[in-house]
Formats: sequence, C-alpha cells, structure tokens
Amino acid sequence: MAVLRFPDTNVMFEGEAAIRAELGGLGIDYERWNLDRVPADSSAELVLDAYRDEIDEMKRRGGYVTADVIDVTPETRNLDAMLARFDKEHTHAEDEVRFILAGRGIFFLNIAGRVASVEVHPGDLLRVPKGTTHWFTLCEDKRIRAIRWFQETAGWTPSYTDSGVDGGYQPLCFGPAYVGARVASPFEKILGA
Repeated sequence: MAVLRFPDTNVMFEGEAAIRAELGGLGIDYERWNLDRVPADSSAELVLDAYRDEIDEMKRRGGYVTADVIDVTPETRNLDAMLARFDKEHTHAEDEVRFILAGRGIFFLNIAGRVASVEVHPGDLLRVPKGTTHWFTLCEDKRIRAIRWFQETAGWTPSYTDSGVDGGYQPLCFGPAYVGARVASPFEKILGA
C-alpha cells in the first residue's frame, strides 16, 4: 500500500482511508484495486482484458480515450534517459493516471508550495490532475509495471517549471518493511547516532 509523506515536516500517513483523505484534500485521487485477476507476469493484453471493466469505467469518469501497460525494469533500454524526463518538476496538459501492477515509484506533488511524496506500490491507483506540479522517479529496484490512461491518443509531454524545487528532495523509498519506522536525519547518519 502507498506511503504518503510530507518531507518538510516528516509527517507520514499509512492506511488506505488516511491516504485517500489526505490526498483527496490536495485534489489527488487515490484508490486500491485488487491484484488477483492475472499473474504478475501476464502479457499486457491479458492485463488489459482482465481489468477491462475498471479501465472502461475510468475512461468514462475521466474522459480518457486509451489505456496501455508500461513495464519498466533495470534492463529497459535507455532507462536513465527515460527517467530523466520525469524526475524534474513539471506539469501535463492532461491527467496522469497509474494503476501499479508491480514495482514501486515515488510521485512528488508540489501543491500550493507544499510538497508531498507518494510512494506507490502494487494495487495503488493514483490520478494526478492536469496542471498539477509534480515529478516522478523509481525506487532503488528500478522496477514498475502499470496501467496508464490517456486523454489524447498521443499521450502527454512534460512541461517543465524549471523551479529547481525538485532538487531539494531525495527520492526516499520506504517500502513495506519501513512503513512507520523512524528515518535518521542526514546529520544523525554522519554522526552515527
């Protein structure tokens, strides 16, 4: 399940209801979907077929015209260049909607000067509305598989803010073993405290 954190205050939220409420207050939709439809390594076609009803409902709700499956692994060709397109603060002219099937990543959201990080896990669905300032990166395993929805068949292009805000935040993944654990500050790590 997702981990929601406000890095500037080190406030963290756990649990579906709390995360949904906090993100909803920021205008971000969060849902949990069941993953037992198909094996994790199923073809994109089988995944899209297995989730057809939910995909169609999401298309109806958001005006999306197409959906696909993206599958990123450490072996993905030009992975660093691909990630570099999205790890700087940007917006899109359409929503960014992801249902995570495998792997983990972090969406950083900069809403009215308040930065939140959302570490997404398998089963999480996140909808970042168009125009929302954000950036994204993968966790250390550099793995993510997700269903994506698009309002334009050509997909979307990032429009960079060039604010530099993204440079002040480390892509800190917590993962299931770390949820609720206290993280040492950089000074404590240096001092060995």
